[in-house]
Amino acid sequence: MRIGVAKNKKKIFVYFHKKNIELHPLWLRERVSSKDLLDVNTGQRLYDPSILSHKLKIQNASIKNRNLNISFSDGIKSDYQIGDLLNEINKNLLNNKITLWNSKTKNKPTIVFEKGMFNNKLGLNCLEKFYKYGFVILKRTPCQKNSILMLASLIGTIRPTNFGRLFNVRSVRKAKDLAYTSQALSAHTDNPYRKPIPGIQLLHCIKNDSEGGHSTLTDGFAVSEYLRKKHKQFFKILSTVRIRFTYVDENTMLENWGETIELNKDNTIKRVRLSPRLDYVPVLKKKQLSLFYKARSFFIKLCNSTKFMIKFKLDKGDLMIMDNYRTLHGRTSYKMDVGERHLQGCYIDHDSAESKIRFLKKRFK
Repeated sequence: MRIGVAKNKKKIFVYFHKKNIELHPLWLRERVSSKDLLDVNTGQRLYDPSILSHKLKIQNASIKNRNLNISFSDGIKSDYQIGDLLNEINKNLLNNKITLWNSKTKNKPTIVFEKGMFNNKLGLNCLEKFYKYGFVILKRTPCQKNSILMLASLIGTIRPTNFGRLFNVRSVRKAKDLAYTSQALSAHTDNPYRKPIPGIQLLHCIKNDSEGGHSTLTDGFAVSEYLRKKHKQFFKILSTVRIRFTYVDENTMLENWGETIELNKDNTIKRVRLSPRLDYVPVLKKKQLSLFYKARSFFIKLCNSTKFMIKFKLDKGDLMIMDNYRTLHGRTSYKMDVGERHLQGCYIDHDSAESKIRFLKKRFK
């Protein structure tokens, strides 16, 4: 990708994907960063861009020493760093460099925890792995009870729910959720009944010496893409039919609707919702419902299959960070009379984690 100036010096083009795209004068004018137009402390505009003339033109432009110099018809002159403009343009392009994976993946993305890591390149490496694979495991973290709150706050802002700022994943009597039993849990995403759905889940291993209790992970995007390629009808109905997700206890009634496979406007996958014990399909035509039930059953089987699922046991001090929009998690059953399995969990949203990775990229790249 590169930026160039037309021969008449009145037009700016960006070249990418073997095409020249002209940059609009207003688009460039809105990005003028002089002190009289932007607040020094906040970087916010001191003017309403709607007052700019729609007849604004570029009177003169040139490139020198990786700087783009522009004079606008309203008398404003500005210098732009080419690199900054290209970064800004990149934000409008598909730049999600993710890696789809299945059970054949040999190495789980892991990082050995270090104090202060989220202020240096190690933290950037950790978050890049997380967004690439949809999960990452931090090894050898402090494993005292409730230390997950400190660990989570290094990445983002904790999202409280009706379960509290953190929740304890261990077997209890009269559990309010199957997570708090010793039963096996099939591949699922958390909290599809919330508005908005928490974007990131953290699970911290305090103790795990019980018999059984292995963690499972599945790349929901990889399963969805397999479905799109191999079973187009199933993919279409799972990505178009909105279903209801509900959670109810004595104090809470939560409800939200959404597709099992939600797509972006460009048909890339935005998120996966899978919680078979909490979903309710609306009334549809019998033929359509038959297809939906077949598709959902097949999707669930794939998500729990040896083709896509990985299985492993968390060690004491492991912190597993999962993209709740992409990565499905579960566990095998375990015996309560042998050892103890105690994990603590919490949620943060993508905006705060994305803020952290942008900050680290700006600082170290």
